[in-house]
Parts: sequence; C-alpha cells; structure tokens
Amino acid sequence: MSMMSQRVLVIYSAVVSTVLGVVLLTGAIPQKMQSFDEIRVQRIDVVEPDGTLRMVISNRDRLPGVIVKGKQSPPNDRPQAGMIFYNDEGSENGGLIFGGRKNEKGEVVDSGGSLSFDKYGENQIVQLAGVDDKSDKLAGLAVSDQNRRVWVGRTGDGVAAVALMDAKGKKRIVMQVTPEGVPSLSFLDGSGKVVREVSGEAH
Repeated sequence: MSMMSQRVLVIYSAVVSTVLGVVLLTGAIPQKMQSFDEIRVQRIDVVEPDGTLRMVISNRDRLPGVIVKGKQSPPNDRPQAGMIFYNDEGSENGGLIFGGRKNEKGEVVDSGGSLSFDKYGENQIVQLAGVDDKSDKLAGLAVSDQNRRVWVGRTGDGVAAVALMDAKGKKRIVMQVTPEGVPSLSFLDGSGKVVREVSGEAH
C-alpha cells in the first residue's frame, strides 16, 4: 500500500470515528425539553413510543369518536370538548368532557360536564356528571356494573336522592328529600313497586 493510500485511509478513519463519536455522544445526552409560556392548538394526542394513543385533549370539532384498539367508530356524536383517556391497547377507558351552547331557537343544549372511568373493555363504572340544559337537569355520582347500581345526586325537579339498584338496574332502595324538605325512604320490589315506605313531614 502506498504512502498516499495509507494517508487517505488514516484521514478516512479519523473522519468516520469523529462522526460516529458525535452521533453517539449526541444520542447519549438528553435533549433539552422545550418550554412554552402559551400554546394554541385544536387537539393534542399523547402517544406511547410505539404510537399507541393514550390521551386526547381536543376542542369540540376534533374530539374523536369512540376508539377501540386503535380503530375509531364513526360517527362522532359527542358535541363537547375535553380529554379522553385510552388504555394500553388504545381503547377508550374514560374521559373528561364539557360543553354548552344554544340552538337556533335560543334553547340551551348539551350544557354540562362529565368525568368518567370505564371498566376494562366495557362501559363506564364511575361517572361524576352535572347537566343543566333543555332536556336534562341533574348533578351527581353514578356507579355502574353492567347497569347503573348507585346514584347519588340531584334530579331535575330538585329532589336530592340516593338510589340503590339491583344487578338488572332496577331501583330497590330510594332515600330522598324533596325541595320542600320532606324526607322518605322507599323499598321497591323487582318490578319497581314500592313495598314499604317511611316518610317524614317538613318542619
């Protein structure tokens, strides 16, 4: 091998070693996290390194429909903005949604919010909700299994209630107080008929 060839080989080796060293060192040094005083977006997707969706923060127009194992089921009929949570498989398993608007008649619709958590592969098991619009007026906490099992809250007519349901979702015990202050405790059979009731008068 000539002196010129040896010199070229030495220079080549030095350049390759330098480039490789820079690449290795740059990859080993943690990249500085960017910080912002304010950002303006319509949607943010939080994903795992493999791309699996874990959370979406979105405005109303870009909130996705229900997603199961990474596949979205159209159409999206949720007229709210919010944050949707996804499990390790990329399936929806809860969220925080909120909204409120008036329709063309000036009526308040889709007004309120909900924080919910789902059972693995199934529907909601816990929901904290507050709704006050033309069709619904309620606020409370619901605990569910296959059907709703517990409701603690206020109904549209102002009654504060605790209702316990059986596995079929049928009310079996209802404890409530009317807006006028009349308390009652009712026991119901499987058909919804009150079989015993204890009530008190307002003072």
